[in-house]
Amino acid sequence: MASHFVLVHGACHGAWCWYKVATLLKSAGHKVTAVDLGGAGINPKQCHQMTTLSDQLEPLMELLAALLPEEKVILVGHSMGGIAISVAAEKFTKNVAAAVYVTAFMPKPGFNIVELYQQVFDLKPDSNGKQFAEPGAFQDSKFTFDKGPDSSSVLFGPKFLECALYQLSSPEDLTLALPSIRPFPIFRDDLSLKEAELTEKNYGSTRRVYIVSQEDLVITEETQKAMISNYPPQDVKEISGSDHMVMFSKPKELATLLQAVAEEM
Repeated sequence: MASHFVLVHGACHGAWCWYKVATLLKSAGHKVTAVDLGGAGINPKQCHQMTTLSDQLEPLMELLAALLPEEKVILVGHSMGGIAISVAAEKFTKNVAAAVYVTAFMPKPGFNIVELYQQVFDLKPDSNGKQFAEPGAFQDSKFTFDKGPDSSSVLFGPKFLECALYQLSSPEDLTLALPSIRPFPIFRDDLSLKEAELTEKNYGSTRRVYIVSQEDLVITEETQKAMISNYPPQDVKEISGSDHMVMFSKPKELATLLQAVAEEM
């Protein structure tokens, strides 16, 4: 039976990163929608125009709001896209058949998105109380903190992409990524904190599946399994020999597992 997959990218990436997996799923008869979040891919919004999390998630929320009451989708979030699909599952619970986390951040109800961003991006205050990123944590990536006390962003650097994200992907995929990535907003405001609130009643009732990438250097296998242990999903699947960009390094294996999720519904 055909399913509707909604694919959500991670930080700095866009809908373009799903081109292999989307093609495989469509060839198998499924409907596929790859979303560009605000400020990503070909979305016209610029990073500095987004002041809260809802600005960034607007394309995904509009897509789900347009569904008929009986329509169901399988949300697939990669990396930081796990936060996006979690918030979507909270707000559109009845339309979400499953939320699939592909080496993604999988929060639990009560999590603090501001603290998560600080931990993930290793943000620390300086002597003046301003934020900065720990040198070397993201190699040649560029952080900006010049748009106000609650605004910041990160743009992954070429070396970081090659050595940490795409180390098992093809050179062609890295070549595609280099000019395609865009800055990722890091929200640290109270409104974004509220917009990311998750409950057991809604988000907690959604079927969750985690796909582990065993060779991920960014969200390591140890970190992935710690999240799984902290808030166990209904199912866990694994892909060996895949880097952080699973959709590039192991597209056929990922598409096969996503189809298995649909068949198990």
